Amino acid sequence: MKYCDLHTHTTASDGSDSPAEVIRLAVTSGLKAIAVTDHDTVAGIPEALEASAKLGIELLPGAELSVQIAHGTLHILAYLVDPGSPELNGVLKEVQSARAKRNHFILERLNELGRTISWSELEEMSKGGQIGRPHIARAMVNRGYVRSTHEAFAGYLKKGAPAYIPKSILSPERAITTIHKAGGLAVLAHPISLEFETPAHLDKLVAEWADQGLDGIECYYSMHSQELTRLSLSLCKKYDLVPTGGSDYHGKAKPKIKVGIGKGGLRVPYSCVEALMERWNKGGR
Repeated sequence: MKYCDLHTHTTASDGSDSPAEVIRLAVTSGLKAIAVTDHDTVAGIPEALEASAKLGIELLPGAELSVQIAHGTLHILAYLVDPGSPELNGVLKEVQSARAKRNHFILERLNELGRTISWSELEEMSKGGQIGRPHIARAMVNRGYVRSTHEAFAGYLKKGAPAYIPKSILSPERAITTIHKAGGLAVLAHPISLEFETPAHLDKLVAEWADQGLDGIECYYSMHSQELTRLSLSLCKKYDLVPTGGSDYHGKAKPKIKVGIGKGGLRVPYSCVEALMERWNKGGR
């Protein structure tokens, strides 16, 4: 069997490893293909492309877009996009601006809670990449406010916690359309984050986004149960969507998740890459 990992993050967003380091980890893990999907940026793609060419592993250029919905959290993965697309980069600039404002609001809220974090700390930690909540969580650990990044999210940064600030500004339809204009495919990331009430509820959401042009679902994921994986695969078959999968590797921010294997038992078949390429070569939906 040949395997892949189609969901990883680097220092271009909130991962702790450079794009080249993530590519090396993929090679060490014996993967045939890897996708770099940083949050709301394609800045890490050039370095990842150079490293993948040198090390002989297939790379799918991508990104992970944050999308606004009424309930839960929605992310859409973009695959095989043109990193130089004016449409994509224009939208990413809007989203990055919203992310920066959100970070400052989070720091203000933490300061009110007696948990002071300086902007310079985050800039040093991000190494020039986009700053996100994982950086803030790591800064809280460094300051001794919490014992782990998990504790930082649970007590302060996750949705519903005292320092949580909403960020997403894109609608699902605009995100999907933008990805298509950049020549890519749009895939629903980790359905577990949607907080759907029943399988029928998830079915309804997927049907709506499929009508808007969704190309696939991330069925294989580090946090998915076997039941959710089976449900996601069945929805792919029902709505003619491509099944994909990935670890959601972040490095130090999620230390228990490794490239290619997630928490240890994740194996994403290379057939996911083949299905994506087939859809892409046909021009998407």
